[in-house]
Amino acid sequence: MGENEPFVQDNYSRSNKGVLRGMHFQAQRPQAKLVRCTRGAIFDVVVDLRTDSATFKHWFGIELTEHNRLQLWVPKGLAHGFLALDDINDVEYKCSDYYHPQSEQTLRWDDPTIAIEWPQAEVILSDKDRDGLSWQQLFL
Repeated sequence: MGENEPFVQDNYSRSNKGVLRGMHFQAQRPQAKLVRCTRGAIFDVVVDLRTDSATFKHWFGIELTEHNRLQLWVPKGLAHGFLALDDINDVEYKCSDYYHPQSEQTLRWDDPTIAIEWPQAEVILSDKDRDGLSWQQLFL
């Protein structure tokens, strides 16, 4: 379905500097997302979980800011997360399916199998993100 897929839900989050959210995905009801930062700046990251993809297990990161006005398209089958870079950071994202907490999973933000190069090592994590599972726990 890809880029022609309708959006059914809009989400908003506010994060202080150093907050890291991710890496989240919905296993049974995957969502495509269109992400933008409307205030502040974030380092936005995706990890390809699609076994049939040429970029399987690869990550991609980009800085989204209120000034560069870039958006990131996140296809279904990717884990998503971001690190808040400014004092106050507002993130909006459109989703192709509704949030389904029963199918949400969290890949560890610092998993060595993926080795994401975050712009800073000191981060603030929620319990959910701190308790994320390793690649091996999720997929082996």
